Amino acid sequence: MAGLSPSLPLQRDTIDGYRLTKTFQQMISQNLRHLILTSPGERIMIPEFGVGLRRFLFEMNNETTYDDIASAIHQQAEKYMPFIEIEQVLFTPSDHLAGDENTISIRIEYRIIPLGAQDVINITSSLKEANL
Repeated sequence: MAGLSPSLPLQRDTIDGYRLTKTFQQMISQNLRHLILTSPGERIMIPEFGVGLRRFLFEMNNETTYDDIASAIHQQAEKYMPFIEIEQVLFTPSDHLAGDENTISIRIEYRIIPLGAQDVINITSSLKEANL
């Protein structure tokens, strides 16, 4: 079966050569995840692209930081993925997560307007993962 785009991170697949996204919903989920994890200035030719979730790991773990992250997610999705609507951004405080206090876990509920579909992505990021 043909795929729409490479599934990241790249992994070998016996059927397609490399694992591919097979549906528009999978591709949109992957693109949203990368929009959130990409730091501004990281993408060539589009320096304002990305939420830069990891940079918030150095901020205070409080409602103000959560509001800043949610606002950045809404703004970036509106600009670069106008075909989705972010419905809810939920945070799990680091004191409820196993591991160090510099961890953030986010659940993003969104709607894919042209498909009439709803989806959820969960992203957990920590200083350990970022190798900082």
